[in-house]
Amino acid sequence: MPSYRSLFRTPEFTPLLLGAAAKTAAQTVGGLALGTLVFRATGSPLLAALSMFGSSLAQVLGATFLLSGADRLPPRTALTVITLVSAAGTAAQALPGLPAGGLLVVVLLLGLVASLGGGVRWGLLNEILTKDGYLPGRSLFNMMNGLMQITGFATGGALLAALSPRTCLLLAAALYLAAALVLRLGLTARPPRATGRPSPSATWRANAELWSSRPRRLTYLGLWLPNGMVVGCESLYVSYAPHAAGTLFACGALGMFAGDVTVGRLLPAGVRTRLATPLLLLLAAPYLLFAAHPPVPVAAVCATVASVGFGASLIQQERLLRLTPDVLAGQALGLHSSGTLALQGISATAAGTLAQLTSPAAATAAMAAGSVCVTLALATAARRAPVRSPAGPAPERTRS
Repeated sequence: MPSYRSLFRTPEFTPLLLGAAAKTAAQTVGGLALGTLVFRATGSPLLAALSMFGSSLAQVLGATFLLSGADRLPPRTALTVITLVSAAGTAAQALPGLPAGGLLVVVLLLGLVASLGGGVRWGLLNEILTKDGYLPGRSLFNMMNGLMQITGFATGGALLAALSPRTCLLLAAALYLAAALVLRLGLTARPPRATGRPSPSATWRANAELWSSRPRRLTYLGLWLPNGMVVGCESLYVSYAPHAAGTLFACGALGMFAGDVTVGRLLPAGVRTRLATPLLLLLAAPYLLFAAHPPVPVAAVCATVASVGFGASLIQQERLLRLTPDVLAGQALGLHSSGTLALQGISATAAGTLAQLTSPAAATAAMAAGSVCVTLALATAARRAPVRSPAGPAPERTRS
């Protein structure tokens, strides 16, 4: 397996990583600012959760109509334009007098545009790196994502103590602009990986092919459902502890960083493949303690320990790529990304609704219990679904 150091010697890897880091910082600062703005204005846990994670709901439409563009658009242009649109939309959210409904409309529109970004980015990463380089490469992206979330949420919490949420949204828009500049100047102009024009029909055909394999279906469900339900728990941080939400998010990002390092670099392949289910159980189990309404320090420990379980995603993505022909790699990874984000949005909505009817603590515990049950059911089904190689010879990958 390639070392992390060797990845930085690969052309285009570093600017792609730095662009993603700046985008994550923008998302964390902007999301925390928007959630705080909406919660202060409405006092609603549901609307606060939707403002932070509602863009994920638009991923369903993106995965249905736009995802064929992941392999059929020039990657540099697509990533740069998507990031610029995110900058413009975040700046629009800072407009004074924009009602909560208008804010949520902008959130959904940004999610629809961003639904294409995951497939383009991870398809390009799969193209830039050698076949055995994807796992450590994605691990490094996840680690950087965790560091940027820690920094972004901690910085965002400090900024919100000194500045208004709208000012923080403008700072997030500036970070998106920086990300777009890095991507435009750092990436080379590559042709699309697949021929043909992006279209809803091309998206549907490729999605149908990806979904036709039972092992791939179970892998997708394992990537989407347990993860999404736990993000539903995270979406209640603002309403659970309004003055310490940034701390809880930062602790969760720290745990995710530890999980990615462990799975991506420390575990041998033979051990790694057996740990997906245990890690998914770890991802949810600590949140069951929220039923007792723990104080913030205990909640922070729960968030840190649980988030180590996000390392299961690396194992599942490695399995997904083994099951998928290279020509569909971009759309396969885009479907994973869009589906994950869509389930996160749905779970945030469900968690916010439960919190409205009960309490944030009770809703957190309920979402965690659901994640545990789904993980056990999928593990039982997977034992009857052997791993198979993708049908037909995979076309040769272009390597840099």
